[in-house]
Amino acid sequence: MKINLPDKLYYSIGEVAKAFNVNASLIRYWEQEFPIIKPKKNKKGNRYFTPEDIKNLKIIYHLVKEKGYTLDGAKIALTTNSKISETVTIIDRLEFVKAELLKLKDSLAEKNED
Repeated sequence: MKINLPDKLYYSIGEVAKAFNVNASLIRYWEQEFPIIKPKKNKKGNRYFTPEDIKNLKIIYHLVKEKGYTLDGAKIALTTNSKISETVTIIDRLEFVKAELLKLKDSLAEKNED
């Protein structure tokens, strides 16, 4: 799962939802279900997510959307598996390496055609 977000201190719920390709309502729901997600709110009630929130959302997304965990299962995994964060980080790195290798393969194929 590749999340394209610029380096900022805070992200709006719209930016986060778009980056994860989900509805904003799902992000709000996960916020209620998982206490590790604590966005800042302004006086209007607008949510602003920190990079730490994004990291936690990546973990939740991985467990629920990619691994097929139920919300209760994801909660248990977050509390019992201390290495889940490392696993998600490694998966992100491997996906990046794969993308770079595919680019290299494509550029080599183009050179061979010339």
